[in-house]
Amino acid sequence: MPPVMETPGLVSLLRHTTEDRRTKMGGGGIFRMFKLLPMLTSGCKMVALLGRPSKGLLSDKATTITLFGYRRGRVSLAIQEDPRSPPIFLIELPMLTSSLHKEMASGLVKIALESETRTHKKKLTEEYVWAVYCNGRKSGYSIRRKHTSDDERHVMQLLRGVSMGAGVLPCEKETAEGELTYMRARFERVVGSKDSEAMYMINPDGTGGPELSIFLVRVK
Repeated sequence: MPPVMETPGLVSLLRHTTEDRRTKMGGGGIFRMFKLLPMLTSGCKMVALLGRPSKGLLSDKATTITLFGYRRGRVSLAIQEDPRSPPIFLIELPMLTSSLHKEMASGLVKIALESETRTHKKKLTEEYVWAVYCNGRKSGYSIRRKHTSDDERHVMQLLRGVSMGAGVLPCEKETAEGELTYMRARFERVVGSKDSEAMYMINPDGTGGPELSIFLVRVK
């Protein structure tokens, strides 16, 4: 599979990851919750919170990101400036939830979304068509949601008061795609330019480098 195109904006953001965040990952963090997901069921009504976050983790400057989806369905990504507000960016990624869980259980995950739109009249998060890469492998293309679906609104409502955690959410109806799983965390948002942004997950204990990094890049 082809690697992520190394645009100047993406190179700058990746340099931020490699130069400023070289601390070796510890054994903690939200990713460890994915090892428990096979033992959880929809009877587990909510939410595996990872302790009380520090004031720094709940800073207004931190961005909330949620990855959610049915086990045998596709995973969605929602970016919120506040967990009680509607997402500013919502997209269904071209990858199965189970595949992303495996990537997370194995170590660091980097998700890159590239827009090839030539106009710069829109904000970066307002672009619609995105090429999606996970750990350097192209997964396919996705279109940003203009409006949330009933299932997506259901997830956002259930997690309205949650700042971070991972687990299985109760479903409104049975589905052949299995349980509805989620991971939510706070992210440091770094704006490289009007054409590039990066989000680095803040670990609950405040130690180690980011287990999950998400990049948005508009190709010039």
